[in-house]
Amino acid sequence: MVIMAKKNGAGHRNIGVEAKPPEQSCADKNCPWHGTLPVRGRMFSGSVISDKAAKTVVVEWGHNRLIPKYERYERRHTRIAAYNPDCIAAKLGDSVKIAECRPLSKTKSFVVIEKFENNGMKKK
Repeated sequence: MVIMAKKNGAGHRNIGVEAKPPEQSCADKNCPWHGTLPVRGRMFSGSVISDKAAKTVVVEWGHNRLIPKYERYERRHTRIAAYNPDCIAAKLGDSVKIAECRPLSKTKSFVVIEKFENNGMKKK
């Protein structure tokens, strides 16, 4: 039995996550807002560093890791490939929020659920 989330009056469904729904609509079945893709698990925020692949963006964010021997921190970063629905259409330099979903391909298990204002990152 498949349980479908009902769409509200704005044309998008409640995905169960605090995120601002996109203003545009799309007919993509893998869109969490307008399709049937459920989101669950982990969520991250980061910047889009690549949008070259079709319907895919690479999102990166930084963090610090403690080196106990030297009692210092080192800067590291994490990169994750995420599905980019047509209604969100994140571009290079955009700040986005991604959420975990079922595996969509060999490398994609995350989907972009929200795009924030542009943070001014320059294109390479």
